[in-house]
Amino acid sequence: MAAAELRCTVAVEEPLPGGAAPRRRVVRGALVLLGRNELRQPVLRVLGGTGTGTGTALSFPLSGDAVRLFARFAGEGRAAVRLAPGGAQLLLSDCPPDALRRFLRLLRHKLAAGPRGAPRCPRLLARPPPAFAIISPLRERDVLRRPGRPREEGGGEEPGQRPAEVPRAERRPPARLSAEQEAVLGAVRSGKGVFFTGCAGEGRGRPGFLCLPLGTGKSFLLKKIVGSLPPNSTYATASTGVAACHIGGTTLHAFAGIGSGKAPLEQCIQLAERPGVRQHWLACQHLIIDEISMVDGKFFDKLEAVARAVRKRDEPFGGIQLIICGDFLQLPPVCKANEEIKFCFQAKSWRKCIHINMELTEVRRQTDKTFISLLSAVRLGRCTEEVTSLLMQTATNRSERDGILATRLCTHKDDVELTNEKRLQQLSGEVHTFEALDSDPMLVKLIDAQCPVGGKVVLKVGAQVMLAKNLDVSQGLVNGARGVVVGFESDQKGLPKVRFLCGVTQIIKMERWVFKGPPGVHLSRQQLPLKLAWAISIHKSQGMSLDCVEISLSRVFESGQAYVALSRARSLAGLRVLDFDPKVVRADPSVLQFYRQLRRHQLLTQDSLHTHSDADEKENWKSS
Repeated sequence: MAAAELRCTVAVEEPLPGGAAPRRRVVRGALVLLGRNELRQPVLRVLGGTGTGTGTALSFPLSGDAVRLFARFAGEGRAAVRLAPGGAQLLLSDCPPDALRRFLRLLRHKLAAGPRGAPRCPRLLARPPPAFAIISPLRERDVLRRPGRPREEGGGEEPGQRPAEVPRAERRPPARLSAEQEAVLGAVRSGKGVFFTGCAGEGRGRPGFLCLPLGTGKSFLLKKIVGSLPPNSTYATASTGVAACHIGGTTLHAFAGIGSGKAPLEQCIQLAERPGVRQHWLACQHLIIDEISMVDGKFFDKLEAVARAVRKRDEPFGGIQLIICGDFLQLPPVCKANEEIKFCFQAKSWRKCIHINMELTEVRRQTDKTFISLLSAVRLGRCTEEVTSLLMQTATNRSERDGILATRLCTHKDDVELTNEKRLQQLSGEVHTFEALDSDPMLVKLIDAQCPVGGKVVLKVGAQVMLAKNLDVSQGLVNGARGVVVGFESDQKGLPKVRFLCGVTQIIKMERWVFKGPPGVHLSRQQLPLKLAWAISIHKSQGMSLDCVEISLSRVFESGQAYVALSRARSLAGLRVLDFDPKVVRADPSVLQFYRQLRRHQLLTQDSLHTHSDADEKENWKSS
């Protein structure tokens, strides 16, 4: 889709004389085009659509001085364009957020530029015949200048201001997708069921690549996928609450509404037919599932059957497009001791729902090639003498600096709580307690399950802490950044002052997390983005990159658990492994076999993916 095109729902409100309620027309599935008319003036054209607006063809000339944009909720796929004071208004909704942002940016620049090359006709000559041409894309020199632009809710230059040059420091190119990430996004846009994961090499990898699933830009790609799909029909979920919070979604179990899924199918269907739950099942066209390794295969099959029954459609998953990501060589599904583990790829419905498999191979978290190779071997359950030697040598590493100690990763939650409570009590000084402000105190357990910080944060001077949210990536203040509390403000709030390993010392203010709760409900928590960091569980560390880590692997009890723990570290220098036993390094044989089969089909998959990534989409990404 080009930046000058937008597929969405449009509500056109036109004022009527006499102060009557404005006339309102709704065009669903409309194509909104930004172009120029015969006088080279910017024009918005609304075409086609379904429902009440079928066959619509409306044109709205734009004047930069009179147009006002409302883009505060662009991230939710909504915006408004007011054509003139007291004039018509276009309400845009259910837009893919990234496409909407590109469209509004182009609109702002073209309005600021005004008419281009308007025909110079003598007054007595007739107006040129009606015409409409798609507006030209932004050029690099347009992007590097801040245009005088229409008034916009939330700030911006006033109309008529002279364009200001963008400071040189701000001219950093935005982060771009790699070729393999572009291929995954292209497959998603084509409507295919997609599973993407890390590389499944046999410790060798393809020429020029070192294979590793963690740190391959999965979160960045997921955000791009969410931003490219219509919000009203897209549901982002994950197997755990913390993972769901990272992508702004909800847990898969909360979306499904069928509890644990262990009840008979008929009972699960009845649960999914409840008001609110059924509405989400019917509205969903694109279902994203993150951290798929922890989703039980039997639960996946139950979901597929429920989807067909509730939606009354025989297509796999009731016609819902699945976008699934994760690494089956990480943490497996949680099950009882006497139960056999069944991964999602072993589900009967997996092959019916997933059409394309893709491996991400470019490693972004770690840069040390020795460490990358070590992790690649551990991921595959291989612990050679060289790997054993390297890991045992880390026991003497001293990664503490400026009073910041290494975080201990633990296999059990109880060990984490005991360690943090004990170390905090050993500190002298005044206790500072920070209570969270939750949107619904009655749903505090649900909020606790999804929010990365607790309802109560207790700190002292000298407390070892880590950030639980990205605050300033350019300074290194990212999720997982380690620090130590060095003081508290003297005012009533008493906010903590933290010195981080990256060299920054900063007052940490309250932050807000927003996530989906029960059907139709959005939950939020306002709390310090800090948690105690003497210890953290391996499960809770997923998605983090830690500067200094201490790991005791003697109590590892799951395949892939040692690998997940080790891969939290950025480098071997920042890692200390205690009581290492090569026996804890293991991978599930069925998962290894699945990845071998997936790898054999990789070339065919790539050919299919490139077919879906057409030249227009590539050009669009370049111009965005």
